Order: sequence, then C-alpha cells, then structure tokens
Amino acid sequence: MKQKRDLFLCITCLLLALLFSMSKERGAEEAMAARIAPEILRFHVLANSDSTEDQNLKLKVRTLLLNTIYEEMGENASLEETKKYVRSHKDSLEKKAEMYMKTLGYDYPAHMELANTYFPTKTYGDMVFPCGTYEAVRVKIGEGKGRNWWCVLYPPLCFVDSSYAVVPDTSKEILRESLDPSDYLKLSTENPKIHVRLKLVDLLKKQEELKEPISENQK
Repeated sequence: MKQKRDLFLCITCLLLALLFSMSKERGAEEAMAARIAPEILRFHVLANSDSTEDQNLKLKVRTLLLNTIYEEMGENASLEETKKYVRSHKDSLEKKAEMYMKTLGYDYPAHMELANTYFPTKTYGDMVFPCGTYEAVRVKIGEGKGRNWWCVLYPPLCFVDSSYAVVPDTSKEILRESLDPSDYLKLSTENPKIHVRLKLVDLLKKQEELKEPISENQK
C-alpha cells in the first residue's frame, strides 16, 4: 500500500513540475510576442465549417485575397501602408471574395476586419513565431466555425505550405531592423520540440509489479 502511495506522489510531483515548466515557457513566449507584435501584421482566415468542401474553399479564398493584396500594394509597402490598404479596400476585398465564391457555387458572406487575435506558436519556413496576441487581418467566411488558416501578412511570410518554405531575405531584413537583436535571434532559431516522457513507462512498470502477489516473507 505504501509503495502505491509513493508511486502516486511521485507521478503527481512530476506532472506538477511539467505543468509549471510549460506555464513558465508559455509566459516567456507571450512576453516575447508582446514585444514583437507591434512590428507584425498577421492574416487569419476562418472557414465556414470543417467540411471538406468548406476547408478547400477557405484555401481558395485565402489565395485569392493574398494575391490581390500583394499585387495591388506592391512589394515595398510598409506596415502602416499595409494596414491602410486593408482598411480602405475592405469592402472591395469582401465583395471580390463573395463573387468568387458564387462562381464556385457558394453563397457565403465574407467579412474582413483588423482585430487583435491570440495565435499559438507557429513556424513559417525557417522562422518560429511565439504564441501570443497579434494584430491580424481577420477574414470570416460564412459562419466562421471551421478550422482556420493563418500566416504573417507583414513582413510577407504568407506561404501556401509554410512548413517547407524559406523566409525571403527581404522579410528577414525587415524583421532584423525592426526587432531587438535577441528577439530576432529567437525567431530565426527553430525551437526544439519537447519530448516529454516523465519516465511514466518505468513508473507504470513499477505499478504493475506492485500488483504481483506478495509472499509471506515480504509481508
């Protein structure tokens, strides 16, 4: 009985230590996000639902809007110019998205706004952006209840497949000039994946051993 109690206490302590470590790490990431967020504008698209059709439509609308924004703004737009473009072209971009969806057989409304949104830690090419609250161009398709898609609109880091893309040197230079050197270094260094084992396998084995019959000599 004592062995079971000790095992339970050991597992509890390990789990509490893990939760504390994760909380501390998340706090550090959110603090960094608060520092770099003023220099970044993200792009966030919410699908109508999680159906295969709506998810595919989300990606098509995403591509349409990104191509339109980058083509009309040009390659050298600043952060403020990008925000100004979105605000002044909001209605026309929404209408373009809706008309495009109608050609595909969907009668969904599209709503675009600039909003502060919480994002999880995300890798874009060879850069990692910490979790936290960022200003974003938020596009809601229909009811907006499906899985979303996001990228960094400024500096331009919006890739169709961000897992394999390489961040353009021009975008890296913008970040390098805008951010504190230590924060930029953290962005450009891939965060190591955390593999948590907690020796639970070993602990569970010990628990199984506890279930074995106890001989008279062990009592």
